[in-house]
This record gives sequence, C-alpha cells and structure tokens, in this order.
Amino acid sequence: MTSRPAPIRLVVGLGNPGPRYAETRHNAGFWFVDALARDHGVRFRPENRFDGEAARLTLPEGDAWLLKPMSFMNKSGLPVRKCADFYRIAPEEILVVHDELDLEPGVVRLKHGGGHGGHNGLRDLHRHLGGPAYCRLRVGIGHPGERDQVVPFVLDRPDRDAARAIGEALDDATREIPALLAGRWDEAVRRLHGRGSG
Repeated sequence: MTSRPAPIRLVVGLGNPGPRYAETRHNAGFWFVDALARDHGVRFRPENRFDGEAARLTLPEGDAWLLKPMSFMNKSGLPVRKCADFYRIAPEEILVVHDELDLEPGVVRLKHGGGHGGHNGLRDLHRHLGGPAYCRLRVGIGHPGERDQVVPFVLDRPDRDAARAIGEALDDATREIPALLAGRWDEAVRRLHGRGSG
C-alpha cells in the first residue's frame, strides 16, 4: 500500500477474552487499548451488537472508537466489521494493534496494508474487511526460535524484562494516537520507528 492512510477513527486491540489469557503475549493489542482508555479516563462497556467491548475516545485531534473483540483471536474479523459498518468507518480508518513475532520486545512499528504473515487474527480481518487496507500497530513480542513453539509461546506470559520492554513501547505508542487521529501518519511513524536511536 503506497497511499497515505486516512485519519484513524477506530482503534482495535486484538487478544483473547478472559483471565486465562489476560497476561499472555497474544493479548498485546488488548494491553494497548486498555492503556489508551486508562490514560484518557474512558471505560470499556460490553457491546453485544459487535460481540466486543467498546469505548469512545474524544481528543482535540479527533474522535475514535476503541474496540476489543470478545470472539477470540481467530474470529476477530466479524466484530470489527460490524463495528465499522455501524459507524460507517472505512478500512483505511482502522488501526489494528497486535502482537508481532518478527519484532523484538520493545519494538513497535506502524504499517499500512500488507499480508497477514500467518497471524490468525489478521487473517480473519482480511477475510471480513475484504483485504489488507487497514492500518496496523505491530507490537514486538519476540520469537521462540522454533515454529512448533509459537502457539505455546504466544499463549504464555513474557518474562519480567520482556514485559517491561513491551510496556515501555506501548506507552510510547499511545502517545502517538493524537497524531494518528489527526492524520499525521508520517510524523507518528518517524517518532515510533526512531525510538532508541541516536
């Protein structure tokens, strides 16, 4: 995707519902939107029509909905589609926040378009949104080193050092939401992708 993304109107955190998964790596998307809601004093409420929990974020730069699908990771697409359809939000106006095996803990990257890379949540989003036109915030969790260890790895908790690095990266990323709501994509990319350099 080469076109510049539109101002963001829906921020989706991917994860699995319930206390069993709350602190697992696969829930990095939930961690992000929870932090964003906490920072801005808004509260998630159940939305049965979306099969999710939603909160309204109102900032000087713009308004956006926050969404946590409650359908489990591999069925994330339909709740996002229902929410986007209800509020007439285009895929290009959606930011999906998810865990990323190909980035180390503490690294976050913005991306517009592209493949799902085997991520089951993104795969389902592609199916329900009609392709990869949405934006993403990729939250590095590291890789276990062996393909057959990926599932237990993402469904386990990060160690203390990794959890701290991920938390710091999420804090930095939440500070870029005003820029993304205002459509200042390049500005947010420059700051986030330059973290820790120089």
